[in-house]
Amino acid sequence: MKLPVNFYKPLSIGAPAPFRELPVALERMIHFFPGHNEKVRARIGEMIPKVDVLLGNLEDAIPADAKEAARAGFIATAKEHDFGNTGLWVRINPLNSPWMLDDVMEIVAEVGNKVDVIMLPKVEGDWDIHYLDQLLAQLESRYKIEKPILIHAILETAQGVKNVEEIAAASPRMHGMSLGPADLAASRRMKTTRVGGGHPFYRVLEDPKEDGSPRISAQQDLWHYTFAKMVDACVANDIRPFYGPFGDIADSDACEQQFRNAYLMGCVGAWTLHPNQIAIAKRVFSPDPDEVIFAGKILEAMPDGTGVAMIDGKMQDDATWKQAKVIYDLAKKVAERDPELATAYGF
Repeated sequence: MKLPVNFYKPLSIGAPAPFRELPVALERMIHFFPGHNEKVRARIGEMIPKVDVLLGNLEDAIPADAKEAARAGFIATAKEHDFGNTGLWVRINPLNSPWMLDDVMEIVAEVGNKVDVIMLPKVEGDWDIHYLDQLLAQLESRYKIEKPILIHAILETAQGVKNVEEIAAASPRMHGMSLGPADLAASRRMKTTRVGGGHPFYRVLEDPKEDGSPRISAQQDLWHYTFAKMVDACVANDIRPFYGPFGDIADSDACEQQFRNAYLMGCVGAWTLHPNQIAIAKRVFSPDPDEVIFAGKILEAMPDGTGVAMIDGKMQDDATWKQAKVIYDLAKKVAERDPELATAYGF
């Protein structure tokens, strides 16, 4: 067992000390781009100010014969641009692939001081995090990386779901987790080919009616249990939960509803696979102006978070003060990037 006293010590001599708290960052959307696609990469400069996080994808959706080109394209993109307040992430290939080791070694060597987060797919247990944690520390030491590169796990196997609490607590490098519904469906042998969202055959049906009239049914969310379990594991360890991909690009209404469910359950953001999902994520994961204004009233009435206050006819106490603080602090981060919302929030 690793002693608690050693948890925040660097795992390699000369590596940067781990963060004791995650850096403050706005991460409403993680926008994917394929590293090997030169046409897409040519538009990265104009995308940087439009998104919170840009992620170079080296894994799924990249053909086997394009893996090395995707890696080289990501490195070139990282070198060519100043990302400012926009996060730069990369999704590497899984640990059991022939490309993973070169992904990590080449990226840290070439652009380690620019990369904020490495997204690790198909995480099955804390041992996967421990391996990448040690490897990154060694590479950070060798290449004199100034700040620790964080790890973001994708929850997309049945074993990963079983071990989600251990994964969340595995390392101070842990940034957060995303739900990967497509691979998780395959791992569980689920009878669906959908990427996120509900399923028309997964429903609840009301009891039979005495008059024999049609019974009302409602479509349910296949992922609700797993999603809630992931959110609890993340929040308990002070890391960030994300909704993953919503695959039906044309169905913007269903995408928005799925993102909104995730936001209400505690997620800070979601993946965007197409430019038309960026505005949806921005809208959903930014607090509503009326909520922010009301939250500000609560914080003003209860500066230290104690006692009871009546605001607009509603009783507020320490629990609602904590809720208000979450909304207000998020609104401040949003306002830094969005002048229109800053005005709407009254900042």
